[in-house]
Amino acid sequence: MKHILKQHLTVTFQYEVYFSENIFSIDNSLFRDALAPYLKPGLVRQLLFVIDEELSLAHPGLLKQIDVYFQGQVHLALVKEKIIIPGGEVAKNSPCYFNQIVEAIHRHKVDRHSFVVAIGGGSVLDVAGYAATVSHRGIKHIRIPTTVLSQDDSGVGIKNGINFFGKKNFLGTFAPPIAVFNDYQLLETLSDRHWVAGIAEAIKVALIKDATFFEWLRDQVDGILQRNADTMKYLIWRSAQLHMDHIASGDPFELGSSRPLDFGHWSAHKIEQLSDFQILHGEAVAIGIALDTTYSFLQGYLNECDYKEILSVLQAYELPIFHQLLKDERVISDLLDGLEEFREHLGGKLTIMLLRAVGVGLEVHEMDHDRIREALARLKKLDEVQQQRKLVSLPD
Repeated sequence: MKHILKQHLTVTFQYEVYFSENIFSIDNSLFRDALAPYLKPGLVRQLLFVIDEELSLAHPGLLKQIDVYFQGQVHLALVKEKIIIPGGEVAKNSPCYFNQIVEAIHRHKVDRHSFVVAIGGGSVLDVAGYAATVSHRGIKHIRIPTTVLSQDDSGVGIKNGINFFGKKNFLGTFAPPIAVFNDYQLLETLSDRHWVAGIAEAIKVALIKDATFFEWLRDQVDGILQRNADTMKYLIWRSAQLHMDHIASGDPFELGSSRPLDFGHWSAHKIEQLSDFQILHGEAVAIGIALDTTYSFLQGYLNECDYKEILSVLQAYELPIFHQLLKDERVISDLLDGLEEFREHLGGKLTIMLLRAVGVGLEVHEMDHDRIREALARLKKLDEVQQQRKLVSLPD
């Protein structure tokens, strides 16, 4: 005789992404107001801040501003120690920064009804979110993205993690933040390189989701490169909206093998690793987009007009479509190994998003290695032409 107990659980997640400026200005109550629903009379909730080191240097008054912002709060208590960690993939490549955050949670007795607040680029948000979501089986975490890429993509999602065994995001969790605050003012100190790199994720989501948005991106190159604030604000808002819409409507915890938002990413993750993370994530994504777009064209999925326009837009934004590393046959072989690593990360069968048209994706379950090599060779030639044009246009 069999005895079976069946359990069915339904858990609803909800969080807001706020768009504002100077969120820690004493006159801006947005952050405090967002926490109000989590506060109860007679209880004090702690706030442990994890902050990107480069950001703290670029905004030297930020730490003091945070202290002043929370002065006099009855139900909120700032942990005096603020955890400062490096930005970029270095934050995720070593477990030491994860350990540093977990140890601070332990040392300051931050309980699971308190908050870990991460301020920084995507990597800082990833490692802080991972530390929060595995401590006490889940401390509430709040994200304040400070790069274009984290504001228009990774920071508004629900993934947290660190790199391990030399593999991107091998350790991690799916755990939504309770709130995200996109503060445009924090983007103003970004280098031009980081400003541009984040645009790759907006191009990516436009290519698979919204042809009209891609056309807008095509037409706004000058404004974006000249760092027009209103133009960038719209780019971030629309890209974030498209990413969030997909997460909500599809498979948010990625129980299946389909990940449309990872268009261009199977190679991007491997390219980052092969460059020892000297190539920024957004730059690697741009190369991945170029590779999968070229592959789509060579396979007959994508027409030549769309193919040329996509590469033209990437180059207009001064995003890379190729890298010198990919001239090395050993590197190409390692890159192709990334397909199996991507399948392993997905679980189940390999599923790659390609393009049928601008705004229309196409999923395939295998890729021809010889065709990938052909696509790389084509991109190498196009990149050489682009570099030659730049040399010709340089003033004497």
